[in-house]
Amino acid sequence: MAGLALALVVTAAPAAQAAPSGSDRNGNTTTVARTSDGRAITSEAVAKEVAAYWTPERMAKAVDLTFARPAGSAQSQNRAPKPDGKAGAVAPMASRLASNDDLRVQLNESQTVGKVYFNTPGGGLASCSASTVASGKRRLVMTAGHCVHQGRGGQWYTNWQFVPRYRNGSRPFGTFVAYSLATRTAWASSGSFDEDMGIAIMNNGGIYGAKVVETVGGNGLRWNYGYNVYVTALGYPSNLGGGESQYYCQGNTWHAGGQQIRMYCNMTYGSSGGPWLQEYNDQTGYGYINSVVSHGDNPGNGQFDGPYFDNDIKSLYDYAESISPA
Repeated sequence: MAGLALALVVTAAPAAQAAPSGSDRNGNTTTVARTSDGRAITSEAVAKEVAAYWTPERMAKAVDLTFARPAGSAQSQNRAPKPDGKAGAVAPMASRLASNDDLRVQLNESQTVGKVYFNTPGGGLASCSASTVASGKRRLVMTAGHCVHQGRGGQWYTNWQFVPRYRNGSRPFGTFVAYSLATRTAWASSGSFDEDMGIAIMNNGGIYGAKVVETVGGNGLRWNYGYNVYVTALGYPSNLGGGESQYYCQGNTWHAGGQQIRMYCNMTYGSSGGPWLQEYNDQTGYGYINSVVSHGDNPGNGQFDGPYFDNDIKSLYDYAESISPA
């Protein structure tokens, strides 16, 4: 299975001290977000440096990293569907700040979905897709695990920035820089595509100097909803529009083996981390995230896979919210 892509960033930092890097007993791992020279992004000054680093020229040079599944990569050996608990959900959350005119939504262009930019080890410029998710602290952005961490014993990415509803260089809601990054330990240690899930906790930023979910609102979240659901997938594929605007696919998902689901879609590199939304409302731009783009089979042949959202995503979501500043 040849994979898809990557990206993210933000601005002003909360005053609270960032939680240290580490893991919990439930299979989650985190790090303080850092600049490419290793400084923690825990102050407004450093967050502004990161936002300034991502000039239009650097953003234009960012590449959608391919992410191929190598032979023998870690994946569940269980090939049968295996939901592991009761279905649960978090409701979408509307913006507190943006006007209805600001939030004018089209089917393929949600204000909750954006492009991510970051540095890879060695200083490479890379990008992905991501989307906001509702929570009490209003700081969470959800993406693929491989959009925050290299996987299989690799490293965390740096200078991570998120641009909601990016289009052809425009940043209608400004940019937001990551404060902390989190993923599943199974992704970071062994590259398990069953758990290719990531969450960024964001600094204040954007055009209002506020929290990201206050600015653009947040999607809901669902887990243990079964393998066969109808979704709208959104992202920034390089094969459609050169990764400069959002595109979408809609259709039913099915079990793809292990703890993964699959859908028909011709988006390729760049759409990694983009949300698969149940009940997407093209009047509000909100839906319920039910998976994220993880990898594809011969990108462009019309299918891609995402992790099945079971109790693991709820655990990662709760973990990220617990370490998020107020």
